Amino acid sequence: MNKNIDVVGAILIKEGKILCAQRGGEKSLPYLWEFPGGKIEQGETPQEALHRELIEELKIEVVVSDEIFDVTRYNYDFGTVNLTTFICHLELGEPVLTEHVAIKWLAPKEIKALDWAPADIPAVEKLSQLELS
Repeated sequence: MNKNIDVVGAILIKEGKILCAQRGGEKSLPYLWEFPGGKIEQGETPQEALHRELIEELKIEVVVSDEIFDVTRYNYDFGTVNLTTFICHLELGEPVLTEHVAIKWLAPKEIKALDWAPADIPAVEKLSQLELS
């Protein structure tokens, strides 16, 4: 039985660039790039989950947009990921790698060059068309 996994991802914007995070080699989807975030816990809104995950994963505080940027459903061998992405802006701190092996700040037109996790690709495509200020 294929389980549903509800996750959130942060499209973190700073000075016209987007934060891209590379997964570690010991995780599923090793070394693929993703928008940082994680699973929505019982009783959390997607925005609350994203705020919590970014504190845990990157040691940063962000402002999460109320508006959903993109929703993607992707069937992996370990389950179906339902990914909801939100635009976020850095409020406090600088990203610290605790779960990822690398991060890059890239302009929208540069992000397609990375090897993204499949669930993140629709948001990458949409972002690559934007002009950020």
